[in-house]
Amino acid sequence: MSYGRDARGERTVSRGGGGLATALRGLVEQHDVTWIANAMTDEDRVVAGEEQRGTILLAQDPHAYDRFYNVAANPMLWFVQHMLWNLALTPDFDHDAWTSYAAVNAKMARAVIDELDRNPDALVFFQDYHLYLAPELVRRERPDVLMSHFVHIPWPESGAWSVLPPEVLRDVFAGLLANDVVGFHTDRWRRNFVRGCVDVLGASVEGDVVEHAGRRTLVTAHPIGIDTAEFDALAEDEDVLERERELVASRPEMLVLRVDRTDPSKNIVRGFRAFGLMLERHPELRGRVRMLALLDPSRQDIPEYVEYLAAVEREARALGDAVDLRIGDDFKRSVAAYKQFDVLFVNPVFDGLNLVSKEAPYVNTRDGMLVLSENAGSHEELSAWALSVNPFDVSGQADALHAALTMDPGEKQRRQAAIRSHVREHDVAEWGAAQLADLDRVRSRS
Repeated sequence: MSYGRDARGERTVSRGGGGLATALRGLVEQHDVTWIANAMTDEDRVVAGEEQRGTILLAQDPHAYDRFYNVAANPMLWFVQHMLWNLALTPDFDHDAWTSYAAVNAKMARAVIDELDRNPDALVFFQDYHLYLAPELVRRERPDVLMSHFVHIPWPESGAWSVLPPEVLRDVFAGLLANDVVGFHTDRWRRNFVRGCVDVLGASVEGDVVEHAGRRTLVTAHPIGIDTAEFDALAEDEDVLERERELVASRPEMLVLRVDRTDPSKNIVRGFRAFGLMLERHPELRGRVRMLALLDPSRQDIPEYVEYLAAVEREARALGDAVDLRIGDDFKRSVAAYKQFDVLFVNPVFDGLNLVSKEAPYVNTRDGMLVLSENAGSHEELSAWALSVNPFDVSGQADALHAALTMDPGEKQRRQAAIRSHVREHDVAEWGAAQLADLDRVRSRS
């Protein structure tokens, strides 16, 4: 949750941004947990000073937090793990920012230790790339606690990590191996991590267990699902239905949809170029098909993201009225568009999973086709029913968009029904249960 103030000065509470926050919120609602997070907004910091129940917001030093979040985590680690750096020019490793990353991790670790003092039998679940160093700090003071760390973004092969100085890289891997379990969305990312443990730390591997410095860590892969009950309700929400009516009133015969943050990893610029190339090759579709791009402006405190958003806007302008570009955070409009697409275009350079590729087909009412990057984590699950594309092949993406728009209706129906059934069966509750089962497996061998 994120806190703010409205025009009347009253406190507001909004859903966290991004698919991860959505999925984890559903998981938290099903279990008795204490959520420990960093305060991000001014009002978050006010809340951090108040007595809290169920959620602990930590107010970090503003300078340290800025360097932690806007330099070390994003873009440094994010670009490493999504393989986005232009190595001929960038990055210059920032040691000061990494010191701030370590300081924020240390404060988070202290909050976890304090919570363990109150509840010594609690399980600890770390999430994602912001907290690679915290598990080792907790382990030093609480050697017997059960800890799991789930990494929600891609884990590249060992060579990509050479951007980081050797001592920093060792700290990242050793920090993760301080957990009892490390989880990823796909077997591809899991394999890369295990291989990296060998290459970077000289760890030994036996099956799905990595041994290093006298500790054994189970490394698993469990793709996260969506809260299907939430999306069943959202599909009938009156605000969603109102936005859907507006969309239906102005929609073209065929609608290509993309819903993304304006992050370079999402590959929006190449996606626009592919759509334009498809129209060049198939002029008979002009006026009959339009792309609706609902984009949430992301990390605009970071220069690389500002530059990328500008590139996205330039590319959209070049396509004229063939693209309806809307920049803003309106989740219910996204759900309304999910229901109405004929083709969902998901072409990230790399993605840990990509929940849009699950959310949108689940509520779609038009037997919409999914065009999906082979580097999206969800491709491991959904490739049998999607049209797969290489995210760097603009020509191939153009052909896939045309194939999706012109596919036989019966085949479209079969594929969409299969994705919907898969998403319903493998929901966020199953993912949560898998995390607990992994820890039970570790506990049973102790």
